[in-house]
Amino acid sequence: MSTKLNILITGVGGPTPRSFARAIKEVGSYKSYRLIATDIHPYAIGLYQTALFDKSYITPKSSGPDYWTAMESIIKEEKIDIAIILPEQEVLTWSHRQASGTLPCKALIPPKKAVDKMLDKGILTEALSSSGLVPTSVLIDIHNENLKEYTESSLKYPYWIRSATGSSGLGSFKIESFDDLQRWVSINKGINNFIASEYLPGRNLACKMLYFNGKLIRSACAERVNYIMAKVSPSGITGNTSFGRLINDDTVFAAAKQAMDIMFDLTGAEKHGFYTVDLKEDELRVPKVTEINVRHVAFTQCFAMGGANLCEDTIRLLDNDPSFNMDFHLYEFEEGLIFLRDVDERPILMKEEDLMKLG
Repeated sequence: MSTKLNILITGVGGPTPRSFARAIKEVGSYKSYRLIATDIHPYAIGLYQTALFDKSYITPKSSGPDYWTAMESIIKEEKIDIAIILPEQEVLTWSHRQASGTLPCKALIPPKKAVDKMLDKGILTEALSSSGLVPTSVLIDIHNENLKEYTESSLKYPYWIRSATGSSGLGSFKIESFDDLQRWVSINKGINNFIASEYLPGRNLACKMLYFNGKLIRSACAERVNYIMAKVSPSGITGNTSFGRLINDDTVFAAAKQAMDIMFDLTGAEKHGFYTVDLKEDELRVPKVTEINVRHVAFTQCFAMGGANLCEDTIRLLDNDPSFNMDFHLYEFEEGLIFLRDVDERPILMKEEDLMKLG
């Protein structure tokens, strides 16, 4: 009988940690798991999902002075074998700890030098600009007195605007005129720096990249088509996919890999950690990198259901599974596979040809 692993999963109020948990506990088959959940909010739903998580804790914010005391206590008390750190700010905190010493338990944490550069869209775009891998972009300081002249001399309408930092479509909007820009900036008063990019009309893509100790181990690609609660966002993008496709696309993988190689070379960081490279196609269907996430994203369970269980791959690597094939593998899916997701519902994986037709 396989040994049960004690796995700590943080940020369970969000969909990504719960998706990861289901990928290993319900879809995976490597070992039996005892899952320990944490979150900073007492109303985080994952804390109370007792069928999925065996025990739950509320912890301080990762930016607070009591964070490590609390986490180390939990890790010791629950005899944690592996920690899965998924909220972006928490990944940043663990990457800083990793750079200054050792982690309190096994965890797949990207190097701090890589995290610091990849999470800033301005730095990322500048680093990749000469490669042709990113859309034409400019950084926008909303306090610029010559904002109209600056933006209109740099980009044609329409263009896409979003926050220069953060993820989940923060501050995203399609700008059709300078009036649009003024209104959007006034609405988003908490954002001081935006990045504006040429509008890309093609597919919205994601490429998962799993690195371990200097080597690319696994990868898989998907297309985001529609978003959960899209109507509440002016851009139609909420960062949480409701309808997507699992795809086989060597061009998307090649662009993502090239971008990651450039960023690792630039930072001098070891190729280590899990990353999601977001891309959007231009009018010629050439994929352009729009951001790099240093973590899994919410539909990671759908990859697992389609045969690409990158979550369990992560566990097997950290557990030193001797049967795990360390040769690189780009996952290939059955043609025509799609996934459907919604709030408070389990994902559905099906063939696109089986979607119901009007009439």
